[in-house]
Amino acid sequence: MYLEHLELAHFRNYDSLALDFSPQTNVLIGENAQGKTNLLEAVYVLSLARSHRTNDDKSLIQWGHDFAKLSGVIQRRVGRLPLEIVLSHKGKRAKINHLEQKRLSQYVGQFNVILFAPEDLGLVKGSPAGRRRFIDMEFGQINHQYLYNITQYRSILRQRNLYLRSLQRHQAKDLVYLEVLSDQLSGFGAEIIWARKNFLQQMSEYANAQQQQITQQREQLIFNYQTVLPTAEIQSSEQLYQYLKEQYQKQQKRELQQGTTALGPHRDDVSFIVNDKNVQTFGSQGQQRTVALSLKLAEIEMMKAQTGETPVLLLDDVLSELDDLRQTHLLQTIHNRVQTFLTTTSLDGIARDIIGQPTTFTVSSGKVIH
Repeated sequence: MYLEHLELAHFRNYDSLALDFSPQTNVLIGENAQGKTNLLEAVYVLSLARSHRTNDDKSLIQWGHDFAKLSGVIQRRVGRLPLEIVLSHKGKRAKINHLEQKRLSQYVGQFNVILFAPEDLGLVKGSPAGRRRFIDMEFGQINHQYLYNITQYRSILRQRNLYLRSLQRHQAKDLVYLEVLSDQLSGFGAEIIWARKNFLQQMSEYANAQQQQITQQREQLIFNYQTVLPTAEIQSSEQLYQYLKEQYQKQQKRELQQGTTALGPHRDDVSFIVNDKNVQTFGSQGQQRTVALSLKLAEIEMMKAQTGETPVLLLDDVLSELDDLRQTHLLQTIHNRVQTFLTTTSLDGIARDIIGQPTTFTVSSGKVIH
C-alpha cells in the first residue's frame, strides 16, 4: 500500500496543494515551523479521519475559511482507491471511492499509516493513557469492529460517569438506569479487553523479534497486559462480560461515593519486560528507546499480517533522535518495503548509504517545491 497523490485545500498553513509521491522514500526538507509536520499530519488525517496533534478539528482549518479538504489516491493490491475527508465547523465527512460513509469507523482502515515521532520514544515510560491511545489507534486501523466497540464504550462511559455524579449529588435516584448502563458498558468492555489481549499477544511476538535483532539476541521482550480482570482464568468474551457485570455490582457503593467508574478497559495498561525486568522502572533510556523502536517496527509486521497490506510509515523528525545503531536498524528494516515520509531540516547525519536517492520536497511557508 502507498499514497500516490495528495491534495489539500485550506488545511493548516496550506491554502492549496497537490503532490505526487514515490512509493519508496519521500523526504520533506525545511526549517522548523514551515509546514513539514503539517504535511505529515495531513497524511495521518487522510488515514484516520483525526489528527494526532489535536482533538479540535476546527484548528486544522486554515484561518479565515469554513472548511478544510483532504483528498488522495492510494494504491493497494486490488488497485487504486480515492479517499476524501472534509472538515468543517459542522463536523466531518468522509468518502471512499467518491461514496460518502455513514460512519467514520467504516472509513478508517482503508489507508493504514504508522506515525513515529520523537514523543513516541517516550511511550514506554510515559502515561498509561498514552499507551492506551497507542493501542486503540493501531488496533482500530486493523479491525473495524474494535474501533466501533471502543467508540461506543467511551460514549457509554461518559454517560455512566455523568449519571454516577448525579446519583452522588442526589440529583437522580433510579438505580435501574445505572444497571442498564453497567450492562452496556460490560458488553463493549468485554469485547475490547478480549481483543486487546489477543492483539497484544501477537504484537509481543513481532516486537520481541525486532528487539532481539537490534540487541544482537541479548534482550528478550515480553508484553504484560495489565487489566483488573483475571483474563488468564477466562476463556471467552462472554465470560468477561459476566465477570464485569458482577464487578460493577460489587463496586456500586464505592462508585456512588466517588462518582466515577472504577474499573474497565479505560484503566488498562501495558508494561514491557526485558530479560525479566520492567523497562519502565529499571531500564536505561537506551533500552526504553529500543523497546519503542521495536514496537513501531512490530506495528508494520502486524498490520501486514492482519490486512495483507504494508502500511505507510511517517517519520516526523525522529531520525535525529536515534543513535546510529537504532537509525540503521530502522532504515534497513523499512528499505524498499514500506513507503516512508520523512521530515528533517537536513539530510546530514542520515544514513544515505541505506536510503539511497530519496524523492525530496522542499517545504517553506506552506509551499512545497519538488
